[in-house]
Order: sequence, then C-alpha cells, then structure tokens
Amino acid sequence: MKPLLVASNPATGADVVWIDAKPAASVGQGNAVTISQMAEKFGVTPRALRFYESKRLLKPAREGRGRVYSPTDQHHVALILKGRKLGFTIAEIAQMIAAEEGEGSAQALKLTREKCVEQIAHLEQQLRETTEALAELRRMHIALCRA
Repeated sequence: MKPLLVASNPATGADVVWIDAKPAASVGQGNAVTISQMAEKFGVTPRALRFYESKRLLKPAREGRGRVYSPTDQHHVALILKGRKLGFTIAEIAQMIAAEEGEGSAQALKLTREKCVEQIAHLEQQLRETTEALAELRRMHIALCRA
C-alpha cells in the first residue's frame, strides 16, 4: 500500500491527502539547493521552476541573482509533480498546497474532492479505451503474423 501524507487544516476541519508524497525533511534532507540542482533532482527544467515560482507555488530565497530552494520548496515540487501526474491543474495544486499549510478554504477542499472523483472517472475511461486499443492492435498483429 502506498504511503499517505495527511495534512489537517484546523480552520476547516478538513484534510488534504497526498499519495506517495514525501515529507519536506525526506525530500530535501535539510539542505537548500540551487535552481540547477533542483531541476536535476526532480527532472524538470529551470524554466518550469521559475514558472512555479511565478504562480507562487515556490518561494525560493535569493542569493545575489541566484535562487536557493529550501526543503519546503523541494517538498512543494514533489507535490506539484504528483498533482500534475494525477491530472490536477496548477490552480488546484495551489489550493491543495495552501490547504496543507493551513491556508485553504472549505470550498477549495470541496472542489478538490470533486476534482478527484472527476479525475478517477476520466482515468478509468482512458483505461477502458486503452485496453480496447491494445486488444485491437494485438488482433491486427496476430493477423499480420499469419499472413
């Protein structure tokens, strides 16, 4: 079973659940990193990190002209990438991060729950369509091998 990270929001009494998300301490191991180190660590481009910063999902410190990413920023990148993989928009991920930090509203959490249900239905439909396509390709392959 995959580990869960549950963040409670005392203001709303609701929880945000991140599947397979690593806590900030294990992601960053207490070390700040540069933008190039961060990009390499998570397999993203520096441009993507600057985009996430522009959307206020990351708040790196500045050292001269360079960015320095804290363990919290590293944790947020892990959550962003997990959220994107699951089909959430940047705005929805921002709401989930805010809720995890105790800044989210009950309405935002309700929308996130509804989005989870919608995304499950969407991915199940994609799975059905992919299964059908694979079956058809396998039939075509068998027919071509016999010819």
